[in-house]
Amino acid sequence: MSSVTLPRPAERVAVFSLVLVFLCGTVAGAIVMSLTKNTGGHGTPPVSSGLSMSVTEMKNGLNLTDDQTRQLTSILDDFSHYYDNLLADGNSRILDILDPEQKKLFAQMIQQHKK
Repeated sequence: MSSVTLPRPAERVAVFSLVLVFLCGTVAGAIVMSLTKNTGGHGTPPVSSGLSMSVTEMKNGLNLTDDQTRQLTSILDDFSHYYDNLLADGNSRILDILDPEQKKLFAQMIQQHKK
């Protein structure tokens, strides 16, 4: 039978730091996406894709049928809802680990990023 050893404190700190950096990056990306989705209208792909096309541009550029355009709009709307839910879940999980003062600061940080 093998025994399970707990990570040493330094390893725990490293793992915690990695997870924290990942979560902060996720939240920062979500905030950027949330802020930019309102500027490009429906159908704006993620910023990281390097594209900035509207549904109309894609319809015209790809000669999409009306049915394809409806499907494309549905896909992009689904992605938007998924991303909004992901952002809300991430924010909720972050708030769960913060003390009351940190929660106030976090809310302020979110507001500053929305400007």
